[in-house]
Amino acid sequence: MAETIKLQFNIDGNNFVDAGAASGKVKKTLTQLGFDPAVIRRAAIAMYEGEINMVIHADGGVADVYIDSDKIRIVLSDKGPGIADVELAMKEGYSTASQEARDLGFGAGMGLPNMKNYTDEMTVNSKVGVGTTVEMIINC
Repeated sequence: MAETIKLQFNIDGNNFVDAGAASGKVKKTLTQLGFDPAVIRRAAIAMYEGEINMVIHADGGVADVYIDSDKIRIVLSDKGPGIADVELAMKEGYSTASQEARDLGFGAGMGLPNMKNYTDEMTVNSKVGVGTTVEMIINC
């Protein structure tokens, strides 16, 4: 692949019907480009978890995906409430999801931990009242 392929998705907050559509498109694109199935799986899971977090917690946001032959970089940005304690939010089982999200089967507190587990690098920059940016890299 000679040039970086960039995909961009606007994620709607509280739209549980379309939640996962962007990660599905990323998975389809990576498959069409012939990436290793293990890499595709890791990217799709990390993207899905981030996408769901934006739907549940941040009233949506933007997902930018940069695809190169040697890595996939996913940047998720929102203008949500921010994460008060990133270290606590990284613990499995910790969740601030609403009862509505929980009733729909979301909010188990595995989003950020799964994103970290399925990527090679992950950084979280968050400011309360301003929003959050998560950058993930999956090496191919």
